[in-house]
Amino acid sequence: MAAYRQTGSRAYLTSIVLVAVIGGLLFGYDTAVISGAERGLQAFFGGAADFSYTDGLHGFTTSSALIGCIIGALISGFMASRLGRKRSLFAAGIMFFLSALGSYYPEFLFFQKGVATKGLLVAFNLYRVLGGIGVGLASALCPMYIAEVSPANKRGTLVSWNQFAIIFGQLVVYFVNFLIIRSHANDPAVVEWTNSIGWRVMFVSEAVPAALFTILILLVPETPRYLALNGQDDKALTVLSNINGEAKAREILAEIKATAVEKTERLFSYGWMVIFIGCMLSVFQQIIGINAVLYFAPRIFESMGMGNPMFQTVLMGVINITFTLVAVFTVEKLGRKPLLITGSLGMAVGAIGVALSNVVTLPAIIPVISIMVYSACFMFSWGPICWVYISELFPNTIRSQATAIAVAFQWIFNFVVSSTFVPLYNYSHFLAYAIYGGICIIAAIFVWRLVPETKGKTLEDMTALWRGRK
Repeated sequence: MAAYRQTGSRAYLTSIVLVAVIGGLLFGYDTAVISGAERGLQAFFGGAADFSYTDGLHGFTTSSALIGCIIGALISGFMASRLGRKRSLFAAGIMFFLSALGSYYPEFLFFQKGVATKGLLVAFNLYRVLGGIGVGLASALCPMYIAEVSPANKRGTLVSWNQFAIIFGQLVVYFVNFLIIRSHANDPAVVEWTNSIGWRVMFVSEAVPAALFTILILLVPETPRYLALNGQDDKALTVLSNINGEAKAREILAEIKATAVEKTERLFSYGWMVIFIGCMLSVFQQIIGINAVLYFAPRIFESMGMGNPMFQTVLMGVINITFTLVAVFTVEKLGRKPLLITGSLGMAVGAIGVALSNVVTLPAIIPVISIMVYSACFMFSWGPICWVYISELFPNTIRSQATAIAVAFQWIFNFVVSSTFVPLYNYSHFLAYAIYGGICIIAAIFVWRLVPETKGKTLEDMTALWRGRK
């Protein structure tokens, strides 16, 4: 008979969660690396002789990874169910690594190095889509993995660290891109270097954390929920014992097994409401407009007449990190719903403040503060808490497929908001932020009326909760 730990190990839990969190960092790194490389890309492909690299093509190239994100999210449920959470994350790591190398050297095997052609542009975009698939997988599976290994009383905090890692990954790549450019700051041909080599170095820099993640994910265990649902009870009990101690582990395993008999349940076995709520949480996280602010912050601050818009952008990044930590340390004390409702109302105040500044003469500092209030309120609410909900809202037997659908909705509406913001903003600054402010209020009402509080509940409790609501 196997020997199991009598007491849980906090170090063991922390170490495997930290590995999964690197996937969140890669999520942020991959989506933000294009910000430093896009001008070099435009100059490189703008010199092509066999086609005209239009603004439309450049827009597609800078956002092509989003196509992969949608694909990755959609297939994450199938992969998580068939391959398991661990092997699916390993596959995501391989995709991150190959995408970094391929984006650095898209000429590999088929094209002449340094010569921009239509075929090379296609190859580059395929590598970016491959990385996007990795992002889509990681965005669904990292929170799922963390939730399935975490004790109920720590789950919200640990899943929130994944959002912190995403924001931190974005800041890391901004800093890396800055250092890459600065390394040639005294070179008279710095612009030429950036346009031919610099953008390549930015992309390949992701290979380092991608390789680390791919190796480390091999060292962590599969989640006990997946193991139990696939008849590997001894392995599940070992993992649970290492985290919780044997007595608690046997109790949790019994709860998991009570739902395992329903392994073949269909998506709507618990009714349509659980799927609707999960998907709408994803939709609201995007249509409240946060990505429009994050992606176009320098443009927004410049339009407000600020002297150094990059300074305000960096300051907002620091604020984002700070308020994400607020969620990390309060989600298990205050609960999920209070943070979401408070954050939604705070975002509404910030958005309406910006909107009014475009029809009433106010000091420039007012809309700047309003933008930062808007962003800060997102970071302690919809940023991390939406991922917490998606990771724990669904019953065990439909979690992988329901999570895949919910995350796919995130990426689809991410694309919708990102692609519509500039024309809407150029049409009317007031209207853009008035719409976002109104949506924030609707989001608060939605959470208040329909979303259940999951603080302190086990993942197995979700089965009874949704059975009762069916």
